[in-house]
Amino acid sequence: MSNLESNAPELLCPSSPGTVEVLSPRLVPLGGPRAMTVRRTLPQRQRSLIGAWCFVDHYGPDDVASSGGMVVPPHPHTGLQTVSWLFTGEVDHADSAGYRARVRPGELNLMTAGRGISHSEYSTPETTVLHGAQLWVALPSSDRFTDPGFESYRPPALPLDGGTVRVFLGSLAGSTSPVRTFTPLLGAELLLDPGAVVALAVDPAFEHGLLVDAGAVTVNGHAVDSAQLGYAGPGHDVLAVAAGDEPARLLLLGGTPLGESIVMWWNFVGRTHDEVVAFRNRWQAEIGVRPAGAATAVVPGGGPATHASFGLPDGDPHHPLPAPVLPTVRLRPRENPRG
Repeated sequence: MSNLESNAPELLCPSSPGTVEVLSPRLVPLGGPRAMTVRRTLPQRQRSLIGAWCFVDHYGPDDVASSGGMVVPPHPHTGLQTVSWLFTGEVDHADSAGYRARVRPGELNLMTAGRGISHSEYSTPETTVLHGAQLWVALPSSDRFTDPGFESYRPPALPLDGGTVRVFLGSLAGSTSPVRTFTPLLGAELLLDPGAVVALAVDPAFEHGLLVDAGAVTVNGHAVDSAQLGYAGPGHDVLAVAAGDEPARLLLLGGTPLGESIVMWWNFVGRTHDEVVAFRNRWQAEIGVRPAGAATAVVPGGGPATHASFGLPDGDPHHPLPAPVLPTVRLRPRENPRG
């Protein structure tokens, strides 16, 4: 997806290991002239990263006849992986590395942008209700200029006492995803019966976020309502998740702290303001709207930020999205708060 909003976080002290911090979403228009509205829970002022997860958008269920569905023309990405997970509906993905896929409910679709890629996303004509999440993972400095790529994986639904789990990244409850990640990560969908309580053994080196899609839950005794995200810092070896009177569905995201500051603006993840400016200039030049005096930034250890093209998906009928205007102040690095 194309991110049409950015903000720089303030650095606050983190929650202690025994607490769960609750993040509420804000509404953000997404995708150009026919913008759909999403609920964004990450990044926020008080928290920019959960492991390497740097972006969490949650949308629907939307009546496509009213909303227009997902119409996101070609747009660029660098330095990240996109994770698409649907609950209802289908979306067609096409990218400049030549990958095409139909994103379906219960199936992971992971695109590695690396040094640069562009892609488009359109809900299918048959889709009447669209409902899902779009997630980003920041690539570490050692791998952020890797070649673009794409993987799909349909994890099995495994029984829990009072629910089911699908593990699409990492390992949980005896299930391991075969999909490669560049930092230790966890991604899973949990479905819980009304009143169910599950105790999930997790890696205490990880920090975790639980995005509630439906119903309401408590996480280690802390209430997290629908559309909210509960954050648990490193030090937990068990997450006790209890559903309320309604069935609950949530996404569990986790990973070891990234340990790096990132600069994230629009669809780019870099390390400096000048590098992001160079990414933007490269994209604008490719689509024919090159600004006067476009700069070339040098990336420490990685060569020029303009060293490769984004390209475009073959045969896309829509004009690529131009980058928004940069803010008038220098972009600030994002990092998690330190105590």
